[in-house]
Amino acid sequence: MTALISLHNRIFDALEGLAPFLIPTLARLVFAGTLLIYYWNSGLTKLGDGFFGFLNVGFGAYGQILPRMFEAAGYDASQLGLFAKLLVLGATWGEFILPLLLLIGLATRLAALGMIGFVFAQSWVDIFGHSISAADRGSWFDAASGSLIMDQRAFWVFLLIVIVLRGAGPLSLDAILRGRAKGAPV
Repeated sequence: MTALISLHNRIFDALEGLAPFLIPTLARLVFAGTLLIYYWNSGLTKLGDGFFGFLNVGFGAYGQILPRMFEAAGYDASQLGLFAKLLVLGATWGEFILPLLLLIGLATRLAALGMIGFVFAQSWVDIFGHSISAADRGSWFDAASGSLIMDQRAFWVFLLIVIVLRGAGPLSLDAILRGRAKGAPV
């Protein structure tokens, strides 16, 4: 029995030694594989027409981000004012910029914090702006594990918290910049 415990300890001590490399690297890989394209595709639905569409968001952006305000304004974005335009523009850009920063590992912890805020804001809009049903919202500690808000987005936020706590890992621009700042060769 002692030999079995010793083998167990050696194996898992070795794995734990890999944790500083594996955990943040795998967290970013899982983010890229599951949420990167989701957010980019969502952002694409909000862009205006033409090459400079990223400067003038389209009809869909207001309907997705400020659905009740947009409806109250008669679906006329010019009635919403500058604050609403800046909010929608910032949220649209956030769907591209924050995932890109996580992908390349630049300002990764701040980008992950931004994404956590984004997920909470997105959930708020889905629940109160789009009136998502209670069944789709779900709840914790129930028998269902696939509800849109409480279950799925809890995993998203947990993944992002791992990145906030562990950083980007060694395969990132953060690591390269940290090495240069310390004077270490890259």
